[in-house]
Amino acid sequence: MFKDAVFKDAVRRVAATALLVPLLSIVAACQHTPAASAGRYSTGGDPTDDPCARVVSAIGYADLLLKPRGQEDDQYFEDAVLGRLAEARGITLQYGPALPDSLAPAVRDVETATAGLSRADVPRPRKVTLLKQYRAAADRIKTGCA
Repeated sequence: MFKDAVFKDAVRRVAATALLVPLLSIVAACQHTPAASAGRYSTGGDPTDDPCARVVSAIGYADLLLKPRGQEDDQYFEDAVLGRLAEARGITLQYGPALPDSLAPAVRDVETATAGLSRADVPRPRKVTLLKQYRAAADRIKTGCA
């Protein structure tokens, strides 16, 4: 009787281990993808892409959903706007370090502003302030990359 219980327990442990090993392998593999280890925050890009072109394009894509300059107080921060600003943040995080050194302060400002602008839990008055800061920094990047 005791041997049967020990045998059944051992079989259960072997079966559980056999089921867990493939799952753990998948999880481990996902943690070592190039995107996770190489600072990739976007898809579809090529490492040989011009950093200025990528960042300016992301800024322009976000701008399509933003109210015109001076109307930041009327901006509606819907999910689509947050998503575009999050994308601009990701592209800037990925390609910003390769921009000319003179743009490093503007890159940091875009990264800081979009960290708050891409989150739904940031209060609206703070988002309006961040949007104004984002625009000023984004304009410096666009000018510096022209």
